[in-house]
Amino acid sequence: MTVQFPSLAQELATEVKALRKWLDDDALPLWWEVGAAKPDGGFYERIGQDAKPIFADNRRARVQPRQAYCFAAAGQKGWSGPWQQALSHGLSWFHAVYRLDNGLYGNLADQTGKLIDPSFDLYNQAFALFAAAQASAAIPDRRDEMRARALEILTILKRDYKHPVAGFEEANPPRSPLCSNPHMHLFEAMLAWEAEDPAGPWSQLADEIGNLAMQRFIDADNGGLREFFDHDWKPYPGDKGRIMEPGHQFEWAWLLVRWGSLRDNGEAIAKAKRMFDIGEDHGICARRKVAIMSLYDDFSVHDGLARLWPQTEWLKAAVRLASITTGEERQRYLASGIRAIGALQPFLDTPVKGLWFDKWPADKPMIDEPAPASTFYHIACAIYEAEDVLAASV
Repeated sequence: MTVQFPSLAQELATEVKALRKWLDDDALPLWWEVGAAKPDGGFYERIGQDAKPIFADNRRARVQPRQAYCFAAAGQKGWSGPWQQALSHGLSWFHAVYRLDNGLYGNLADQTGKLIDPSFDLYNQAFALFAAAQASAAIPDRRDEMRARALEILTILKRDYKHPVAGFEEANPPRSPLCSNPHMHLFEAMLAWEAEDPAGPWSQLADEIGNLAMQRFIDADNGGLREFFDHDWKPYPGDKGRIMEPGHQFEWAWLLVRWGSLRDNGEAIAKAKRMFDIGEDHGICARRKVAIMSLYDDFSVHDGLARLWPQTEWLKAAVRLASITTGEERQRYLASGIRAIGALQPFLDTPVKGLWFDKWPADKPMIDEPAPASTFYHIACAIYEAEDVLAASV
């Protein structure tokens, strides 16, 4: 009798199926029933490990569209809960509370819905654009509304914050350092809008950011992606300019594979593979088997803290690279995806199912603290990406 062992793809699919069940049965209901501030609107910043919301937190603008994305994506993927209500609950409060007179969005509100920090952050505008794309995809009747909102944001960004070389400023008047991270999420948003509205201006900006990443963000010598830059898009002076985050090596790899595949750009895919190698070879703690926060540009450890979100980006990059490769190379990425899920599991091992821990120090146990809502976007995106890629490649 021959014993049949499951393939790596089957093993990975089984693990992803279990994550999807956790998402549908535990996380989505909990983050709507407990994580949504009712009846006022919006979502809480954190839920305690006792499944009670933290009422006193001020609320960052980015959390609202990120949570709205989670529920819009859940609706698209067949979740039977009140996803349309949750989507509207987040986006309406976001628009009412954070929208400024200039058409962009402020940064921070208190728990009553009073805007207490109206300052510009490119990161927040990126998520406003991204959530609008997901809402458009999930609810076709809102497509024109969401498209008009996204076009307005993009027009204002280009008018008031355009960098003279490429990308965008961090402030007006300009200040340094410039950052790759918000551009990563703009890149993600542009690819989402490109799928929704192929004739729109989104592809042009996606190409601009993709090329900026390859020419300036990614180091020409070692292939790693940096975080901070001076105004000429050169590495920021001192240690700050040397920082390379494993989670962002994975996240940019995921995006560049998607973009490179759409544009038939082999250079983008080659750079993505190199970034993945850096994240996997240098950014995984040998003892804890989890992706850590940051390296220096010589790949020595800068910050050995492990957070939940880099584990999800590791999974996304691994499955996407597996989808464009064959043979032993594909098997390697599938195996890496299984390890990424293994790295994610300790963070999800909470007293109440549907929550998560966020931080695991290098020399201490996992920190027992409230679960941040902002992490939900990473988890949901990773599960849906893994499902879609595996289904398409079977």
